[in-house]
Amino acid sequence: MTHHQADGLWMPLTLAQLDFWEEFRFHPDEAVSTVAHAIELRGVADPGALARAIIATIAETDIMALQFRLTGDGLPVQRVVPEARPALREIDLSDRADARDHAFALMQADVDAALDLLAQPVAAQWLIRLGTGHYLWFNRGHHIALDGYAMGLIERRCARLYGAALTGEAPGPGLRPFAAYLAEEIDYRASPRHAEDGRHWAGVLAAGPRPGVLRKGSENYPGESLAAAFPLAGLRPALLRQAQALGMGWPDLLTVLCAIWAALNLRDGSAAHRTEAGQVSMPVWLPYMSRMGSVAVSVPALVVNILPLDVSLSRTDALAEAVARLAQRLRQLRRHGRYRIEQIAVDDGMEPRSRFFFSPLINVLPFDEARFPGCATERHVLSNGPGDGFNITLRGDGEAEGLELLIEADPLLTPPAEFARLSEGLPRFLAATLVSENLSLPLSALP
Repeated sequence: MTHHQADGLWMPLTLAQLDFWEEFRFHPDEAVSTVAHAIELRGVADPGALARAIIATIAETDIMALQFRLTGDGLPVQRVVPEARPALREIDLSDRADARDHAFALMQADVDAALDLLAQPVAAQWLIRLGTGHYLWFNRGHHIALDGYAMGLIERRCARLYGAALTGEAPGPGLRPFAAYLAEEIDYRASPRHAEDGRHWAGVLAAGPRPGVLRKGSENYPGESLAAAFPLAGLRPALLRQAQALGMGWPDLLTVLCAIWAALNLRDGSAAHRTEAGQVSMPVWLPYMSRMGSVAVSVPALVVNILPLDVSLSRTDALAEAVARLAQRLRQLRRHGRYRIEQIAVDDGMEPRSRFFFSPLINVLPFDEARFPGCATERHVLSNGPGDGFNITLRGDGEAEGLELLIEADPLLTPPAEFARLSEGLPRFLAATLVSENLSLPLSALP
């Protein structure tokens, strides 16, 4: 494997980063791709140890020290500058009656502010005291530097460091450097596997309906998306039973069921769609973590990929048959999932400054949240970055505890009345498909 030291060395951006760089250049005055969480902690026994744990986590996280500039040819480059890591800003609001509300207002104002990647730090870290033992840790960055998994990686590392400070135990291995991921990615792109993966995706695009394409800079991000949230904790027993009966993990089962629902129901015009005599064909877009078996599993960085899943089915298909077929395609997607969507676009002959329109997008997040010892811990997602068209997000821990559904849509594509119908229909559809007796029903018989 190639090895190099990233500190101080100007390096090219990855394909994923270039996409967000172009977005920044086309939308310089908009806070489009901010990613921010607030970790609320009640019962902090040692505030000093908490602050030191956050500072130590910042010191391990290269992406918080990224700097960008343009070369003489106008190309963006980046480097890791250790002294550019953000200082921890400590704010005490404990003397205010509205401390919590005021803290969230301060954080939201920061999230809503445009970030100049050429002139401002790429990340911010705040620790806000609301009262005795009651704190908010504000963890904010730009999507060009990190993704949702990276946010969780940072937060879980901080929780381990805090726990180690309380108990005196070793906190375990630290976060890996950004350079380790860059080197591995260079090696992959030069490998025969990269070429094989490219051939696979060329075949996928040639076979299905053409995905939508968006001209960069033409995005009309809505000021406020339509959104609806639903707790799905009551579906957990049926979900786990059905997943076991079908021989698949519960995240895959939810992914496939939502994909079937989208192909049968969405008509917002954002997705390529073909219907012929009961046959339905639509690509749905899935974030692919692209970290398992890679050093990136412990590197906070922008690694996530987005890939199309071909949802071709007949309304006369039995539910079990449709699930099995799509589960097989999902396994194929993962087998070739490291191949970047940006490269797929280039291979397909897409014009420069264009990208695929990622709608509908289905994102199942089966990740355990950071747990700080001795604290009641709650994560608040303040910003996930931009979304296209219609988005379905499902969150729960590794055992499907705390399962919740979030549906978001662009009101220019999905009118409010239609959004209400769709958002009410998806939970009913999921409930019906998790009844074992309904596996033999044709798709047309499901709600």
